[in-house]
Amino acid sequence: MNFSQTDDQQMMVEAVRRSSQERIEPVLARHPVDKPLPKSAMLEIYAVLAELGITAPRIPVEAGGGGLKMLDYGMMIEQLPPVVGLSLISHEGTISRIHSGCPEDIRNRYLPDLIAGRKIACTANTEAGAGSDSGAVRTKLRIDGDWAYVTGSKMWITNASVADVINVSCTLGTDENGRSMGRRVLMDRSQCEYEVRETPVMGLQQGHLSEVVFEATRVPAGHIIGEAGDAAKTLTLAWNGNRPLIGLMCVHLAQKAFDLALEHAKTHKQFGKVIGAHQLVQQDLAEIETLIVSARLMCYSALDAIDRGVRANGSSAMAKRFATQACERAIQLAMQVHGGMGISQELGIERMWRDARMFQVPDGMNGILALIQGRELMGIGAFR
Repeated sequence: MNFSQTDDQQMMVEAVRRSSQERIEPVLARHPVDKPLPKSAMLEIYAVLAELGITAPRIPVEAGGGGLKMLDYGMMIEQLPPVVGLSLISHEGTISRIHSGCPEDIRNRYLPDLIAGRKIACTANTEAGAGSDSGAVRTKLRIDGDWAYVTGSKMWITNASVADVINVSCTLGTDENGRSMGRRVLMDRSQCEYEVRETPVMGLQQGHLSEVVFEATRVPAGHIIGEAGDAAKTLTLAWNGNRPLIGLMCVHLAQKAFDLALEHAKTHKQFGKVIGAHQLVQQDLAEIETLIVSARLMCYSALDAIDRGVRANGSSAMAKRFATQACERAIQLAMQVHGGMGISQELGIERMWRDARMFQVPDGMNGILALIQGRELMGIGAFR
């Protein structure tokens, strides 16, 4: 297995890196680091993402998407500011669900603007009692003729406060075997009334994480998408791809912290010599690099497995669990190399640590990821 970048991959990665540095990071820098970005700023960023061809990487080129391999997409998303990367996978994952589950007229109505970055999308699945257990969704869907009505609430929804289109996981109730009859509903915010409440969090504070409340929210019945009971399957497929992508967002943060630590170790002096000449500092630097390289390769391996059509439930869960923990540890060590400056807001490594810690939550906490990996090893589900 060779993860050396091909010429095409190098060109794609360099294009994203350059656009990120020259066009996306300046947008972030114009706004407070501890407040969600205004929608105008998000649309400015999405225009850049559309130019790069990564607003719909998982749908075919003939359908207007990028048609990218997951490994190529992972290499590209690693170059983005993580707060942008997290927003992007919510947006493009929803595009994939619209493409695969909606009638042609709905696709034609929404996909062009979403792929072009003129509108933003998200998916609302998680509830207070339904996170990794998508079968426990309790948001109710009632169909009455040409209209459907949604009642319930969602939490931890990325992009919800800036989204024009939201894909909502609901239930029609239970079947004769007591299993939830899950359905998906596509809501257009310009046509539907629902409440969005921003959720204050410790990291990724320029992003948008919200609670969404539906009170008999009316939608056209034609906006019920997919097949009955396919919501859990589509979520699992998306999670398998998202988990190593999230791991690579942590790699981005850890690499950035490592670069700062290495430069500091080469220039800052204590006891008559640069601190990088001291044995324990060199040990910390070696450990940081080892954690970053291990996390990156594990995420690449999981994405490559998806590209090859190999079952990736276990490898994807393992990659995210390892990468999020390893990179949090790597950033902590980089803070340590900087001494007192490591905990200063001025330097920003403490914010990288808080951002990295956030990534242990979306698309599966580390405990459930370990159980998914264990299920793949044993063939026995420990949580159901």
